[in-house]
Amino acid sequence: MADEDFVDFAQAASGRLRDAAFLMCRDWHLAQDLTQTTLAKVYANWRRVRRADDPHAYARKILLRCVIDQQRRRSSHELAVPKPPERAEEHPAELRMTLLDAIATLPLRDRAIVVLRYWDDLSVETVAEVVGVSTGVVKSQSMRSLSRLRELLGESRLELFAEERH
Repeated sequence: MADEDFVDFAQAASGRLRDAAFLMCRDWHLAQDLTQTTLAKVYANWRRVRRADDPHAYARKILLRCVIDQQRRRSSHELAVPKPPERAEEHPAELRMTLLDAIATLPLRDRAIVVLRYWDDLSVETVAEVVGVSTGVVKSQSMRSLSRLRELLGESRLELFAEERH
């Protein structure tokens, strides 16, 4: 019974976890590995996790820790991302890649806050709990990160992405 519950949970959560991991690390293969590591850790604690108020929040917190651990291991090989080029009109796929490039310029914690807050549509309180910071930090870092993204992308690109997302 517990294994069936976990399989159901893993099937429901794996896509969102993988997408969030990709937005934080920018590597599909690594995102898949991080997702599998996260699900393995959730499974190892499944009896306790399934009784929690929000198993998805637990999984997001584990994913963030996995991403941070991976980032620390790879910190000496960090990739510099150039400023996205200005274009009059962009194809939606180009717009998405431009946004991903811009998000990649943010420090990891800020990237996680932006992804959880605006991609996963989580509340400030939930993001604070997952990231392990106060709600004030989530609010201030969100504003700073969005300001940075506006500098890189311009307001119109950020609005186009928001429209496409919803």
